[in-house]
Amino acid sequence: MKIFLDTAELSEIRRAADAGLIDGITTNPSLVAKVADGDVTGMYREICEAVDGPVSLEVVAVDRETMVSEGRKLAAIHENAVVKVPLTEDGLKACRDLVGEGHKVNVTLCFSVSQALLAAKAGATFVSPFVGRLDDISGEGMQLIGQIRQVYDNYGFDTEILAASLRHPMHVVECMLIGADCCTLPPKVLWQLSKHTLTDKGLHAFLKDWDEAGTAI
Repeated sequence: MKIFLDTAELSEIRRAADAGLIDGITTNPSLVAKVADGDVTGMYREICEAVDGPVSLEVVAVDRETMVSEGRKLAAIHENAVVKVPLTEDGLKACRDLVGEGHKVNVTLCFSVSQALLAAKAGATFVSPFVGRLDDISGEGMQLIGQIRQVYDNYGFDTEILAASLRHPMHVVECMLIGADCCTLPPKVLWQLSKHTLTDKGLHAFLKDWDEAGTAI
């Protein structure tokens, strides 16, 4: 399963990329607003150059024509850029237009299997179902991932399932077991994946024994 980092923080992106742990980046207007210094295009370019993989850059328009116009500009920033559009009627139409021009598109804010079907039929490169936000309203976020997997497998859709709004490591584990193609997670969750109390305990014991033995490499 591909792992994308959900952030616009360059320091976190470079940290994860340096470790070879991520396959791409997802951003959204909220994440960008937290770190933008005015030159958003320049920031997007730096993010694209920091990773060897797709970088989702989201439009902020809500009508088809403007989404397509913004999408073209975002796609022109870097070859890694993926245009991100919302799962609305206009968003689906914009997806079809942009894909027809040869651009990659991530259809975001997906909350149902029927929406995911429409995204695939519109030619989306990725669809982003939001697990945590469904859980927040007593929904079954992970069940949605499984339903989309089944539908896409049933009908041979090429659209990749990019599980989003993941809140903790078990979300990631469940995505792996269900068969999501990709997941996107905040830096905190990425680094939590590497943590285990038994690893820490074992390392402490090894180093203690080494020091007591008085040996050296």
